Amino acid sequence: MTDPVPYLARGGTAITTESTTLVSSSVYLNEPRLRDWLATAFLRKSGKDSPTTHDAYKLYGILKDVFDIERIEALFTAERKRWPELDAWFAQGFSSRFSVEDLLANPDGSFGHRFGRYIRDNGFEIDIVPRFVPRNQFEYFSLRSGQTHDLEHILTGGGFDILGELVPYFARLSNLPRFLDPELVGLINVGQVLGALRLISRTGLHYHAAFPMALAAMRCGMTVGEQSGPYWMRQFEDAFHLPIDQARAELGIVGAIDLDTSAASLTWTEYA
Repeated sequence: MTDPVPYLARGGTAITTESTTLVSSSVYLNEPRLRDWLATAFLRKSGKDSPTTHDAYKLYGILKDVFDIERIEALFTAERKRWPELDAWFAQGFSSRFSVEDLLANPDGSFGHRFGRYIRDNGFEIDIVPRFVPRNQFEYFSLRSGQTHDLEHILTGGGFDILGELVPYFARLSNLPRFLDPELVGLINVGQVLGALRLISRTGLHYHAAFPMALAAMRCGMTVGEQSGPYWMRQFEDAFHLPIDQARAELGIVGAIDLDTSAASLTWTEYA
């Protein structure tokens, strides 16, 4: 007898619950603010009324109430016992203190000077988020990730435009799993996963002429992440005086090329 259930619909089971509200085994699906963020950030068009940077600001405001800090701390502690280099990184607790003037004091064409010019010429601030004193391992990891993000643009080869963001995103997404416990990476990488994929989704849906470049940026980032050492633990500030190629070599970054995504990024309305 022919099964009347469509092929792709077979194998499912009826789900029952006594709950009177929406409930899931996924902590992410259970958060209504995250469901709304996901639908909006993945499906909307680009516009100057709501810059893409606002997506990330809203996302991390939501995730701070979702993160399983106790579990993350336990996993970081276990990793420190397994990996002396990670333990030393946390124990040192280095935090950036440089200024734009410090950056511009480096030789013209150096890693630090290029970043200083970018900050000065665009009227930006060095810190993506205000500096703070971390209270636990995850907060320190998050602090340093924020402090080095723009530096990773330069080192991994991603431009300072919307599609250029995909290079450092996918470098990290492909690098961390090579060195840390999978469960830990899954917990601490949520913002990176959702932040990166919203750019892919919106480019593919609304700005498809730029989609090949988005894929190229992903590929470039993954090449760096798959070939490089755990560069997110390195003290980038020690290489500010070096030319960029030498800084990459000093910090263990391999496979980086400078990908020009500027023209493709202009297809996004807010950047046109």
